[in-house]
Amino acid sequence: MNKTMLGKIAGFFKLIYVKLVRINDSPHKIAVGFGLGVFAGIMPFAGPLAALLLAFIFKVNRASALLGGFVTNTWITVIAFLFSIKVGSLIFGMNADVIRSRWTALLKDFHISSFFKLSALEIILPVVTGYLAIAAISACAAYAAIIVIMKFIRIRKRIKKCQ
Repeated sequence: MNKTMLGKIAGFFKLIYVKLVRINDSPHKIAVGFGLGVFAGIMPFAGPLAALLLAFIFKVNRASALLGGFVTNTWITVIAFLFSIKVGSLIFGMNADVIRSRWTALLKDFHISSFFKLSALEIILPVVTGYLAIAAISACAAYAAIIVIMKFIRIRKRIKKCQ
């Protein structure tokens, strides 16, 4: 990677940091919102709108949910698809290569009728379960990271006020 690409990546994460710090809510609500956003962003066809809906339902911070949804939405879905096949096949004790080849065949020559001919247990269920597992683990990791960051920032602000 060249320096400009690294600078853009660093700038992206700095922007996320700045936006999270400026949210005026409890660290828990911010972290839960971000975690829900990450969860919705990883799930295919969900994304930021689903993150907002989840934030509204669970009464957590909507801005952090939206931010979490945007952070993970498009760019991670393709990567998560490959992992979801692996994780889903492990959960169900199936062969990941067989599932991957059936999905490849489906996507290569896609027709609605061929989609409905597939056995849900053989191809769809493992992938959806894999996505759910990856999204849940990622959401928990995002929650833990954001709660630590937010509490650290709040403590640092209190110390600066006292000085």
